[in-house]
Amino acid sequence: MSARSTSIQGSARMRVKALQGVGAEVSEIDLNQLSGPEQVDIRAAFAEYGLLFFRDQDIDEQAHLRFSHMWGEINVNRFFAAHPDYPEIAVVAKEPEQMGNVGGAWHTDHSYDQHPALGSILVARQLPPSGGDTWFASMYKAYEGLSTGLQQFLGSLRAVHSAKHVFGTQQPERVEETVVARFHNQAAADALVDPVHPVVITHPLSGRKALYVNSAFTRRFEGWTEAESAPLLEVLYAAAIQDAYITSFRWQPGSVVFWDNRATWHFAQNDYQGHRRVMHRTTIVGGPLQGSGLVS
Repeated sequence: MSARSTSIQGSARMRVKALQGVGAEVSEIDLNQLSGPEQVDIRAAFAEYGLLFFRDQDIDEQAHLRFSHMWGEINVNRFFAAHPDYPEIAVVAKEPEQMGNVGGAWHTDHSYDQHPALGSILVARQLPPSGGDTWFASMYKAYEGLSTGLQQFLGSLRAVHSAKHVFGTQQPERVEETVVARFHNQAAADALVDPVHPVVITHPLSGRKALYVNSAFTRRFEGWTEAESAPLLEVLYAAAIQDAYITSFRWQPGSVVFWDNRATWHFAQNDYQGHRRVMHRTTIVGGPLQGSGLVS
């Protein structure tokens, strides 16, 4: 996770260090007590980078929720186990005897909702001695790296997203049985109406265009069959995971990550067999997505 540049924002001490792949590391800040100027600068950094890494934070569940509510209403996860005392917090855990992990493939959270999530805030609670990194990829760069002709064509497309094949009662795809056993409310997943989103969105904060499909929840293009959609989707998925677009984050005690689900993908690595890993996640409610306005 190497730095591309370093900038100091308007706050007295807060530092924001941009990273080469995607995102920025924010330091000299305490998420327990954010000043007004610090909140303004964090919002500006989130709009610019779409992914913020915080180190050496000592925040409890209440502080996690306060920081989350700063961004909007929390989308209570319907499919993950909830914290017993703080139901707005989803507990994403892997026990030593479990082989599969939750989030072990490239995806973005909640694209299966009619109004996809703004972002997710993940706090490390218990970590393995090594491994368990999370990879992030920029969907701005994924879009910008495509040819002009493909960009124009994609601007005319919309795609159908779904949670049924992951969280529902249908035969799971790309999900191990040990992971499926940790999901809840299969009937709720089956009852969801599959949304249709633009394939290329104009981000509401940055104004930049981003690719908005992902291999976990995107099923097909609107008006196309799944079989017809698969070849082009695979081209887009492969184009999105170039090394130059990716940052690998190594979790440490006190690490907090806030990512924009409209501008990034993420992938939780599963390389710590025999050890426990527990993360607390909140997800912030988003709004409708706007297309890029491009037509072929």
